[in-house]
Amino acid sequence: MAARPSLFYFPSDAALLDSSGLPWGVAVTPFSPTDERGSPPVTGEEGHLLPRCTSCFGYFSTHCSLHRWSWTCPICSEDNDLSADAAARYARDGSHDPPELRSAFVDLLLPGEEGDAAAMTTPVYVAAIDLSSSEEFLELVKSALLAALEALSPGSLFGILTFSSKIGLYDVQGPIPIVKNVFIPPDSDGTILVDLKDVMPFQSFLAPVDTCKDSIARALETIKPMSSWEMATTASEVQDHALHHTRGFGAALDALVNYLSVEYGTTFELARIFVFLSGPPNYGPGQLDAGSNGDHNSVKVVDSDHTLLPEQTSFYKNLAASAVQAGVCVDLFAITNEYTDLTSLKVLSVESGGSLFLYSNPDESTLPQDIYKMLSRPYAFGCVLRLRTSSEFKIADSYGHFFPDPQYVHVQHINCCDSFASYTYDFEFEKDSQFSRKSRPPILQIAFKYTTIVHHGDTSDDVSNSGSRSRFSLQRRLRVRTIQYNTTANIWDLYDFVDPDVVMTILVHQVPMLAGLVYIVPCTPVFGSTAPV
Repeated sequence: MAARPSLFYFPSDAALLDSSGLPWGVAVTPFSPTDERGSPPVTGEEGHLLPRCTSCFGYFSTHCSLHRWSWTCPICSEDNDLSADAAARYARDGSHDPPELRSAFVDLLLPGEEGDAAAMTTPVYVAAIDLSSSEEFLELVKSALLAALEALSPGSLFGILTFSSKIGLYDVQGPIPIVKNVFIPPDSDGTILVDLKDVMPFQSFLAPVDTCKDSIARALETIKPMSSWEMATTASEVQDHALHHTRGFGAALDALVNYLSVEYGTTFELARIFVFLSGPPNYGPGQLDAGSNGDHNSVKVVDSDHTLLPEQTSFYKNLAASAVQAGVCVDLFAITNEYTDLTSLKVLSVESGGSLFLYSNPDESTLPQDIYKMLSRPYAFGCVLRLRTSSEFKIADSYGHFFPDPQYVHVQHINCCDSFASYTYDFEFEKDSQFSRKSRPPILQIAFKYTTIVHHGDTSDDVSNSGSRSRFSLQRRLRVRTIQYNTTANIWDLYDFVDPDVVMTILVHQVPMLAGLVYIVPCTPVFGSTAPV
């Protein structure tokens, strides 16, 4: 867990902060394997025993004042009683101290929260490919997916779906790849007349990567762009579609999310969809008007919170909410130089915990390298992130790919998070508060609860298994880091020890005209918890 403050020394009061003209905040990378100095956390297996403050719900750490039968919270100064078991745990010999007494940065297992220890869960990946595209586009996508297959862990399940004016499902587990198509009705509703599960069983659609990698590669070679005569036939009832590619992206994604939701919690806990898009959706539900791109390119500020680029439709926001409920994360790869209205599309990847990549043309694209790097990194899901601050200052705003908790303030739920996903927080002083020489140093505590998939190796020797399938299980963990900062009353200390990268990150989020740009870069819920993390 890396935490980089914009100001290494915190300002002593609001007047000094205002006069400096610098933003005050912190950028947090919660799933980073080390802190910003390269030090890993101290790990343990008794996260459920970590004491919590009865007032602010902060966690016990090395910054607490520990007494024989009580401890004082460094965040809110509340005195908390220790149970007899906890007092005995913290009275051990120094060589056997629990993790929270050895480091302010701990990563602890939460036994009992990961579900059945013997449960099987499998990583699931689905490629959704736009057929209303060029040969160059499809060749790039094929290269990217071949690279992705090399990065996936053995035993992962992989499926191929194509979309245009119809949805194609691929079965690659036989000697010859088979594709079954479902047509998307041309009306604005675009409701698919048959469920995808009735078109192809889930077990046929998702193939194990370790045994079907060659079959998946052969299936990819059969994918061709939509032919000109086929476009004319399927779009005959839609005005002007004879001159345009039909791209039923919204209907395809909606049907795919519903298709995957049936297996959520049984086959997988998180499924990742890689969408490869060559232009704006223009067919069926979720279609976007890209004809007035001349007007869209002239960005004007309407007021301090809005620009001239509003979302055209709420379809993708609703689809993102459905994806989160179905345990689905969407990564969107747009390879196009035409106006595609990413303002409307970005919410699908942002709110589902995925990333949005934009490439202007296939020839100069680094898509294969990017997707390989992305899949080679470990990731967490079902994450809950919470920052707590000492009483003199507070969080003014937060930015990132998360869902705010509907009940608790400053609790964020993250559907999917890798080791590079960062979240930014902007601080401000509480009214009439300041840091003085006599006051305690400012404290920041970051709590990150997350789930990971643990690979237990091959189980081909198990006679109950019909094939060679890798075994995976879930692990629920709690990562807590408590940081104490120094303060200064000298403005030159603020300037001399500023982090320009974090300052720029905060400013990009704060300035309305730049805020839309922050999502077009590689980035990255569990609702109903009884207490904030």
